[in-house]
Amino acid sequence: MQQRAFGDLEAVIMDLVWDYDDPVTVRQIFDELSADRQIAYTTVMSTMDNLYRKEWLSRERSGKAYMYRPVMSRAERSARLMRAAFETGGDTNAVLAFFVEQMSAEESAQLRSALRRGGNRRRR
Repeated sequence: MQQRAFGDLEAVIMDLVWDYDDPVTVRQIFDELSADRQIAYTTVMSTMDNLYRKEWLSRERSGKAYMYRPVMSRAERSARLMRAAFETGGDTNAVLAFFVEQMSAEESAQLRSALRRGGNRRRR
């Protein structure tokens, strides 16, 4: 899947969809959004349809409504963005060095742990 940036509303909607454990309807997302901002139902519906066409959401008809779910998790999306940054950022060693320099001690420990787990999987 090509990594395209989300528009502002797309990003807000994806965050809301990711927050649900179950598939969601346009109405559920609209209700959440309209509590904080003035927005039309049709705007939410067309944005979710755009996310479906861009393959960020899948959908299944349930009665008259569609039930939407994310195609990938928030973590997988972030990992793919990091992969894209490595591929387009020039010198991978420099990109990694700048990335690691910005990490907190806790994040650094999490990275070391993830690398150990990843190394164990590759050896199997």
